Amino acid sequence: MKLARAIHFDESDQRVFANPARTGEWCLSGGFEFSDWTAADLTGKARQAFANGWLGLETGGRVTFVAVTRIEPAEVEAMTDLLAQHFVTYYGAPSPEAARPVAAEEIAQMAELCEDHAPNTLLTVARELTGAGVREAYRAIEPQNAGLDQFAVHGSLDE
Repeated sequence: MKLARAIHFDESDQRVFANPARTGEWCLSGGFEFSDWTAADLTGKARQAFANGWLGLETGGRVTFVAVTRIEPAEVEAMTDLLAQHFVTYYGAPSPEAARPVAAEEIAQMAELCEDHAPNTLLTVARELTGAGVREAYRAIEPQNAGLDQFAVHGSLDE
């Protein structure tokens, strides 16, 4: 099974998100957070999180890019429990046990999004608010083979 982890190429997420996700944490789309939002909610850093932020499962923070990677079954179980607790803490679910099926469904949807992509494929999300609710679109950026000309060579070949 594959899921995606937060990845950073620079410090921009630290500036654009109120709560940035930590590099390497498992992520989901997290679009459920915006299910009852209106245009009035789309201001400042909240707008940025809505527009293109993935949800970090450990911090509840947001990140612009995620990278597809394999996940072990025990990690899936732990992430499901973590998300179920998130639903209790932030969305009023009655208990982790009651929230677990919904959490498992969210993780399964992310796994489905990742399954056809090679490891290290980057994913982005773009959201818009429509009359029917929140619409999400995803973009995949395939990993590139690194050529030797992409690396600096130090030293002398004349020795």
